[in-house]
Amino acid sequence: MSRLLQDVVGELSKLPGVGRRTALRLAIHILRMESDSVHEMTRSIDRFRDEIRYCARCNNLSDEEICPICADPERDHATICVVEQVADVLSIENTHQYRGLYHVLGGVISPMQGIAPSDLKIDLLCERIAQGGVREVIIAISTSVEGETTLFYLMNRLRQFPGLRITSIARGIGFGDELEYVDELTIAHALRNRREIE
Repeated sequence: MSRLLQDVVGELSKLPGVGRRTALRLAIHILRMESDSVHEMTRSIDRFRDEIRYCARCNNLSDEEICPICADPERDHATICVVEQVADVLSIENTHQYRGLYHVLGGVISPMQGIAPSDLKIDLLCERIAQGGVREVIIAISTSVEGETTLFYLMNRLRQFPGLRITSIARGIGFGDELEYVDELTIAHALRNRREIE
């Protein structure tokens, strides 16, 4: 195999869910594409990586300092849905069932992977709530052991805010499932049937 082809396959196989066979098929497809299309694709990837920002309020991806969801006056600013990753925001948005704001933690607490509460955007969430106006926080994180640990930690942190309603999405989502891979109907059902956390 050509050294150049090996390099491209090696880089593409670093993407999640892309094995060496898929990477090889993608590399061959890229080789067959028009040169201008390939340059456009690599420019888009470069611009995305270099210019993308994280929203100063919710930690979602944005082209600006404040993401379009946080800036939208039509959304319910009294409700914040806490998720692990940006992909979870997209999954929930695709249901068209939720009109509040989001807060992206950037992961879950995982001592095995060296991820502590201080590595997540939990303090930023508490600052948002402390500013006032938030009535409900919906915790919509994975039902893995790490997700449950994070849920327990968040509940303890959020109890400092009297009158704040803390809910969790209904557990129609299977234990260990990643929110990113759950279908929209299941997410919509889970959002509608969220429960009070005691």
